[in-house]
Amino acid sequence: MLVSPFIPDVNRRMLPLRTVLGMGFLLAVTFAGPRALQAQLAPSPDASPISHAPPPKPAEDSDEPVTTLNVQVNLVNLFFTVKDKNGMLVPHLGKENCSVEEDKQLQKLKNFQAETNQPLTLGILLDTSGSQQRVLPLEQEFGSDFLTRVLKSKDEAFLISFDVDVDLLQDYTNSPRLLKKAMDKAEINTAAGNGAAGVPGIGTGPVPVHGDPKGTLLYDAVYLASNEKLSRETGRKAMIILTDGEDQGSVHKIQAAIEAAQKANVIIYGILLADRGMYGYGGFGYSGDFALKKMADETGGRMINVGNNGKKLEAAFQQIEDELRTQYVASYTPTNEKADGTYRKIAVSCKADPKSDGKTDDLKVQVRKGYYALAPEE
Repeated sequence: MLVSPFIPDVNRRMLPLRTVLGMGFLLAVTFAGPRALQAQLAPSPDASPISHAPPPKPAEDSDEPVTTLNVQVNLVNLFFTVKDKNGMLVPHLGKENCSVEEDKQLQKLKNFQAETNQPLTLGILLDTSGSQQRVLPLEQEFGSDFLTRVLKSKDEAFLISFDVDVDLLQDYTNSPRLLKKAMDKAEINTAAGNGAAGVPGIGTGPVPVHGDPKGTLLYDAVYLASNEKLSRETGRKAMIILTDGEDQGSVHKIQAAIEAAQKANVIIYGILLADRGMYGYGGFGYSGDFALKKMADETGGRMINVGNNGKKLEAAFQQIEDELRTQYVASYTPTNEKADGTYRKIAVSCKADPKSDGKTDDLKVQVRKGYYALAPEE
């Protein structure tokens, strides 16, 4: 029996996760009842569906060995949005409008459709380090409103905060009320006041001037959310990170975080909340925008810079909501059949229907840069 990447796993309730990353690297996972105990690792949309059909029952008293045949079929799914030259979303495209290349080789599409109604799995990552002191109330207000609007009956979301720790504030739920309650309880964590209460540029801020950086564990949060939560889900998956983009003290580097998100087929949206003037020396030491943009671009999302402006933050959530509701999915079996675990580059191009003069406009496609092929069997 093939496992379809388009059918959500009925056992999608995941194990509650509380992660503390500070003096060392500690990950504790607690079980949450009988249902959670039954949870299985669901394949990512890029993983090969594997047949788990039982072998034929041998005849009684037979000494013949029983063999099991596992059949792997690699199917790559690409979720993407399309915009015109004015940045407006383009709905209602057909299979004939788009093409996909893998490592510059044209691929034959097996499936192409709009995915506005497919269940959405959403991870919200909330920066609660000292540098977010002024903007946390805005994040809580507009983040809660966004979740109330975007979550439909079959959708689910979880909430993680990150600062000197990485904490699961709310596990998977379809309840905007529970997510809002968890978000409202989020507090700025400055390692018990170390570093002048997290003032940027002093101790726990983006530019430390004394002692070891206690940090903002952004990369660890992305890595853990991808591996421990989203990699176990199928279908549409997105991660929304509200942060200034600065990282301090993560065990994992940015590339490891990006790779984890790519392997989980997660689209990252980064909402950049940062007042550069606060980051020491007129903002010259600030580089969070580059890091956040890199994570978003590599996974098929984008970064939206809102500064510390509430109206811009509200507009950013609206843009993300619109894009999630206007997605396409294209599926194909790669012409490169090697199961070598290598990274494959992807390029998707779309054209609008011809105009009256016979000309067509090229459209801008927002899609991840590539994926990792199946690893060799051990």
